[in-house]
Amino acid sequence: MSWSKVKKQLESFLCPALDGRVEYRATGYRYLPDKSGICYIAVDKKNVLNMSDITSSIRWYQTEQEIKNDSDIQIPINNEEIEAVRKDTKGIVPEDRLIVIARSRKISEYAKELLSAQASLSKSNFMVVANRFLSISIEESIESNDILLNILALVDRRVGKKRILNMAEKMTFKHPIVQYFYELRLSTL
Repeated sequence: MSWSKVKKQLESFLCPALDGRVEYRATGYRYLPDKSGICYIAVDKKNVLNMSDITSSIRWYQTEQEIKNDSDIQIPINNEEIEAVRKDTKGIVPEDRLIVIARSRKISEYAKELLSAQASLSKSNFMVVANRFLSISIEESIESNDILLNILALVDRRVGKKRILNMAEKMTFKHPIVQYFYELRLSTL
């Protein structure tokens, strides 16, 4: 499906209060096959989510170090993770070090998840996610781990006031850009 048709369908699903405020924009480079174009979502004529911004990517190592150095982030470790480390080290590591190793592994996984969530998207990826959004239920889009699916669902007219209000607790665990669109939608209620 062409970009103009996808854009038209997505904008037809916008809640009435956000119609005209939220825009889906894309640029393409017709004569440069290696340039997939830039796709972004604008709110009140300001680019809020640029899906092809090279400068927005955060390196995994920096993210891991930021998580390790932030005392506010609590990473719980369960017995299964400690046992996995014990098995990997063949039981020769002291108990207190097992916890440190398990926490370090979990922080590393968390950093990789953050990086993949914040990775830049190209126009072709936006098209794939937009077509998926148009073909699945709104519940699947809301429950998904995909940031773009969450955003498209939050600005959708099929998500009512009651459902938006009941999402408050779930939104605290979502990516900041998803939280931004949640707050935007809350402001329209």
